Amino acid sequence: MSKILITAGPTYERIDPVRFIGNYSSGKMGFALAQSCAEAGHEVILISGPVQLQINHANIQRIDVESASQMYEVVMQHMPHCNGAILCAAVADFTPIVVSEKKMKREKENLVIELKPTQDIAAAVGKSKRDEQFLVGFALETNDEEQNALGKMQRKGFDFIVLNSLNDAQACFGYDTNKITILHKDGRKEEFPLKTKKEVAADIVAKLPLI
Repeated sequence: MSKILITAGPTYERIDPVRFIGNYSSGKMGFALAQSCAEAGHEVILISGPVQLQINHANIQRIDVESASQMYEVVMQHMPHCNGAILCAAVADFTPIVVSEKKMKREKENLVIELKPTQDIAAAVGKSKRDEQFLVGFALETNDEEQNALGKMQRKGFDFIVLNSLNDAQACFGYDTNKITILHKDGRKEEFPLKTKKEVAADIVAKLPLI
């Protein structure tokens, strides 16, 4: 039985006590992957950003986080003890340099918020993973989809990458369906039709080098 780390959902990067920078990720794809792996008999560490989803399976240990930095810490803590990881979360690329302790009030002038890059979870895992561990990533693209996804796979050290496009109808954020292309590091390319995210999860898990 393999032990698999899965990240899911968005991250929220706080601006003040009531506001944040986030994205539209619902976490549905990551949770479907966790369910599929658990039902196949594997142990799952599910690290989730803020979502409204619930999951209940004896093989799933769920750890809730909010920010990219929190997700980074938990991933790096658990990854050494796993057979591999599926990085499905939509992690923020930037976070505010200064977080206000009080709610910021509306002013007459424009508000400027300076951002800094978040820690690159995928790159850190790709750099530290052992040869016997696998690593799968996701790429959500709006243009030059395959070129951008291939570049990301090479930079991060993924074994394969799951490509989503916002140009595909009824796919990606919020939907119960998804349409993916899997690009492998050996050059293979597999395209799949629109399916439920449960079916997509099964397609992805079938490609994992699990024991």
